[in-house]
Amino acid sequence: MSTLRTLTADECLTLIAPGGVGRIAFTGSHGPTILPVNYRLDDGRIVFRTRTGGAMDDDLRTNVDDLEIVVAFEVDAIDPERQEGWSVLVQGPCRHAAGEPGGSWVEGRDHLITIRPQRVTGRQLEA
Repeated sequence: MSTLRTLTADECLTLIAPGGVGRIAFTGSHGPTILPVNYRLDDGRIVFRTRTGGAMDDDLRTNVDDLEIVVAFEVDAIDPERQEGWSVLVQGPCRHAAGEPGGSWVEGRDHLITIRPQRVTGRQLEA
């Protein structure tokens, strides 16, 4: 039988530090929206690219300078055979930013989005 353990914020950040694929959740123009993105950590922020003019860009762009929209960002790793894994949830303000994060897996992702973690929580399932 597996046990569920609450992770500290530092443990959570260590788990997501290598980057990879996560899911961003926000209130979009059509209601609650969750999209997969490939991300990396940069100076304590989560960064990823999206397509200028795409759904996420349209939903998160307000044309108000320095306005930040609070989003949720989730990353996990699950091994169903061993019944082990972890899940990390990051909540914080999201904003459009200048710069080049590099590393997008998808061609045409030319717009940088950053999330500044304000609340970081997680759980680990241990066999």
